[in-house]
Amino acid sequence: MEDAMVLFRLGPLAITSIVVTTWGVMLVLGVFSWLATRNLALDPGPLQTALEGIVSAIEESISNVLPDQAQRLLPFIGTLWIYILFANLVGIVPHLHAPTGNLSVTSGLALLVFLSVHWFGVRSEGLRSYFKHYLSPSPLLLPFHLLSEVTRTVALAVRLFGNIMSLEMAALLVLLVAGLLVPVPLLMLHIAEAMVQAYIFGMLALIYVAGAMQSQQNLDRNEEGGEA
Repeated sequence: MEDAMVLFRLGPLAITSIVVTTWGVMLVLGVFSWLATRNLALDPGPLQTALEGIVSAIEESISNVLPDQAQRLLPFIGTLWIYILFANLVGIVPHLHAPTGNLSVTSGLALLVFLSVHWFGVRSEGLRSYFKHYLSPSPLLLPFHLLSEVTRTVALAVRLFGNIMSLEMAALLVLLVAGLLVPVPLLMLHIAEAMVQAYIFGMLALIYVAGAMQSQQNLDRNEEGGEA
């Protein structure tokens, strides 16, 4: 994939096409959310029914991992899922590239997940109890715990970037070879892959957050197992 083109500068900051596309995705989602929720009714219409179904499905997915924390995590995990899905789908628009096909964007998302994991963990378990699990079952394992935090964050960024970039490159190569003979199957493949990658990223983020919020419970089980 070609490098992002610099469109203009804000002082020392270069604003690339990927940044503008990302702003566009956020703007469209923000405006749509405001328009779709400003006149909610007890007797919902088709749009409100569809949106309530999407929110319920996301909440149910979170409940399957953390039954007691679905309402608390819904804004973060739900926003992550929806944003990544639409960012992935931007790639099907002619002359646009999916922001998630850029390593800087996926690194930012992975860093957001990294910080959120510790935020939710500390809020749930308390500062001392949360960081205590890094010393379990032995303080000698602290470097390995820290290394795992870094490596899984890097893997989260590289996985999404690699899959979306390769998807766009494969689509480009197929179009170059077959022309417009296979646009519909290719489009359906792109949509399906965009949905799968958004789901995987959001589910991994949810699992990481769940692990942080249950760190003290896991530590207690380890201690009980050691005593047994």
